[in-house]
Parts: sequence; C-alpha cells; structure tokens
Amino acid sequence: MKIKHVLFGLAAAGLAAGASAQAKPEDQIKFRKAGYAFMSWNMGKIKQQVIDNPGSFNKDQVLAAANVIAATANSGMGALYGPGTDKDVGGQKTRVKPEFFQQPDEVRKLALAFIKEANELQKVAATGDAAAIKTQFGKTGESCKACHDKFRKDE
Repeated sequence: MKIKHVLFGLAAAGLAAGASAQAKPEDQIKFRKAGYAFMSWNMGKIKQQVIDNPGSFNKDQVLAAANVIAATANSGMGALYGPGTDKDVGGQKTRVKPEFFQQPDEVRKLALAFIKEANELQKVAATGDAAAIKTQFGKTGESCKACHDKFRKDE
C-alpha cells in the first residue's frame, strides 16, 4: 500500500512537471498559492470541528476536508516551484525563502513528511473518531509548520 502511494506521488509529480513546464513562473506561483490556500481553508474546517467547537463535529464534513488535504498533498505541487518562481514575478508575490531552492533534499524530506501525515489524516478521518482526528490533525499541522519555519518568509 505504501509503495502505491509513493508510485502515485512520483507519477503525479511527473505529470505535474510536464504541466508546469508549460506554465509561466507567475502562473506556477499563483497555482501553488491557490492550492495552499485551499488546504488551509480545509484545515480550518477540521480545526473548527475538533478543537474550537467539538460540539459541531460532523464526520462527513471532516472527511471531505481531509480528502481535499490529502489529494492536494499528493497532487505533485512540487512541480510548481520551477525556475523563476524563487522571486516575485508578473504581479505574483512569493514568500518562499531562497534556501528552499538550495536545499532540495531537505525540501523533499519535509514534503514527504507532510504527505505522510496528510494521508494519515484522511485515514483517521474516515473512522469518525473525533479524538483520533484531533491528534492526527495536530501532527499534520506540525508537518506544515516544519516547512513554514524553515522555508517561508514572514509577511
């Protein structure tokens, strides 16, 4: 099962790489910002139901949000960090630090950790166990934060 996820991720990255080769740097920045914004919104939906207001817990909504997070994590977004996307371009601003482009092994390690946690969040959300979802939500959020702390500029 894990090999399937790795192979799927590599295939998705390859397809996305082909697609990003056709996208201008400013479009790559725009697309990746949109993907992260949509994941953030869905993380917020889960947070609302398992942390902020657990009385509002709705298994189907949490699972739908977890599905989006896992799908986006596995979509090959790494291909949207092509040449020319390391700086603001064409009206699109980026908050990526230059070190992101200089440390591909560290980026890969953090990305794979996020994918792992996002996939686990999806599995746990399918159980409907709010306490387990809350725990896994924290792990998923920490994997996001690890990359932000290392490679994202403050506004």
